[in-house]
Amino acid sequence: MEPLTVYTIADIRALQPCYDPTRYLAEDWSGTAVDVLRVSDCPAEDRIWVVAHWLDERTLRLFAVWCARRALALVEHPDPRSLTVCDVAERFANGRATREELVAAWDAAWAAAWAAAWAAAWAAARAAASAASAARAARAAGAARDAGDAARDAGDAAWDAAWDAQIAHLLEMLGEPVLMARES
Repeated sequence: MEPLTVYTIADIRALQPCYDPTRYLAEDWSGTAVDVLRVSDCPAEDRIWVVAHWLDERTLRLFAVWCARRALALVEHPDPRSLTVCDVAERFANGRATREELVAAWDAAWAAAWAAAWAAAWAAARAAASAASAARAARAAGAARDAGDAARDAGDAAWDAAWDAQIAHLLEMLGEPVLMARES
C-alpha cells in the first residue's frame, strides 16, 4: 500500500464490510488510508480493519508484531517462545529471516500458547472444585459479580485506549504525525 493512494466508498464496499460505509462517510467520499484512520466517529476497530486490507505485507506484519509485543508486555512472565516469534517475524518482515525460521518460531509459540491454555484450564478446574460448597459458591458469585462489573468498566476503558494506541501507531507507520483525529 502506498499511503497516498486515494480510495473511494466503492473501494471500501469492495472489502465487503458488515455495514455500509456511508454510515460514517459521505457517498462521494474519497481519501487515503490516513484519512480513514482519522474518521474519529467510526469505531477504531473498523478503521483498522479497512486499512489493514490496504497495507502491504511488510507493514501489516510489523504492525502485528507491534501489537503482539504490547500484549506480551502485559504478561508477567511471557514464554520466551512467544517473544522469539516476535523477533523472528520482525526480522522476516525486514528480509533478515527465512520463511523456515518464521514457521519454526510460529510452531514453538503455538506450543507455548497451548501449554499455557492447558495450565489455565487445570487451574480453573482446581479452583472450581475447591469452591464447591453452595454457601461459598454463592458468596464467591456475588463477589465475582461485583468485581466483574468493576473489571468490565476498567476493561472497556483499557480496550478503548488500546484501539487508540493502534490507530496512533498505524499513523506513525504511515509517516503521519499523530494529531487529534479529525472528522471526515
